[in-house]
Amino acid sequence: MNVLFIGDVFGAPGREYLAAHLPSLMSKYGVDFVIANGENAAGGSGLTPEVAAEIFSLGVDVMTSGNHVWDKKEIYPSLDSDRRILRPLNYPPGVPGRGSGIYQARNGQQIGVISACGRVFSPQNLDCPFRALESEAHRLRMTTPAVVVDFHAEATSEKIAMGYYLDGKVSAVLGTHTHVQTADETVLPKGTAYITDAGMTGSLEGVIGVKKDIILKHFLTQLPVRHEPAKGSNQLCGVFCGIESGGTARAIERILITE
Repeated sequence: MNVLFIGDVFGAPGREYLAAHLPSLMSKYGVDFVIANGENAAGGSGLTPEVAAEIFSLGVDVMTSGNHVWDKKEIYPSLDSDRRILRPLNYPPGVPGRGSGIYQARNGQQIGVISACGRVFSPQNLDCPFRALESEAHRLRMTTPAVVVDFHAEATSEKIAMGYYLDGKVSAVLGTHTHVQTADETVLPKGTAYITDAGMTGSLEGVIGVKKDIILKHFLTQLPVRHEPAKGSNQLCGVFCGIESGGTARAIERILITE
């Protein structure tokens, strides 16, 4: 199975650049299934039903997310009703939505997808992502050997540790959240594809997607600011993963397209 994972889609610039390049990427890699992190797809903070529908119309099959998925409350009903939108698995019981799902790829095979958040440097008191992911991966693998994890976390150490912890238990552990693509893509010893951060799809000319003047003002004054997506040159970041029929990864390739 050929899986394309798109790093954090940030605001309108990210959506527009994704629309421009997704068809050619799907053709180039013979893609069977597309996953995109969409937690910042609406205005650079959160997600709305309308924006979700736009992204799905481009050919994305499932959207994972992270801590910012809660920023726009209008998405809450969709988290319950649309199984293609995943919130982080390890939030406390009682929150809207689901953290995983099993889907059918274009080649007819089934694939499991899990979205989860890290805890290091996180302001949220979340359940242990290691135990939560191991348990959920085991459950999904009872149905399909192909399982992809979006691990949305701040600390590189926590992400790398998760890669080794889940090595051989899932097909891929793909990091998101920092919006800066790392150059450490690899297939781990037991057959799990890994990258610390897949990167961001959005403006190249801001500070991780936000207008640079706004961020500079915040750092210089420590006053709260309202984030706005930057404009100008854009980038698309992600990875291609080739997954064998038994669930192990045969390849991972980092993708970076810039204007």
